[in-house]
Amino acid sequence: MAATLPHGRSHDVDFMFTKLVVHDLERATEFYRDVFGLVEVHRLDAEITGRKVSEVVFMPTSEGGPMFVLVRFHDRAGPASDETILGFATQDLDALLERANALGGVTASQTAGGGFRHAFLLDPEGHLIQISQPAG
Repeated sequence: MAATLPHGRSHDVDFMFTKLVVHDLERATEFYRDVFGLVEVHRLDAEITGRKVSEVVFMPTSEGGPMFVLVRFHDRAGPASDETILGFATQDLDALLERANALGGVTASQTAGGGFRHAFLLDPEGHLIQISQPAG
């Protein structure tokens, strides 16, 4: 199997963003910015289904790709940490894990398969992140 990811669509719909619910918006912003190199586009305060939220929006990491958004609900102490698994790709898995661990992340496990090395990382709030690097 080649170390490339398939692309395709079957409907007239584009995947636009992922919003990750966090407790500490500033710490989460620092972690995702400094570990993954995400670039903040803007911040906003809004309401979702009548609940006040604060959001940090990051620009897509590839042309036409989806945005990543951190969101904090003002009326909730904190999110569940296993509601989603985020996926990132890198050419230097070891360096990324080193940055992540220095900023409060925890490497949970590592494996290989399908032409990739994979690591599973917990962010400072316990959210699970899969990071993949092409093998070779």
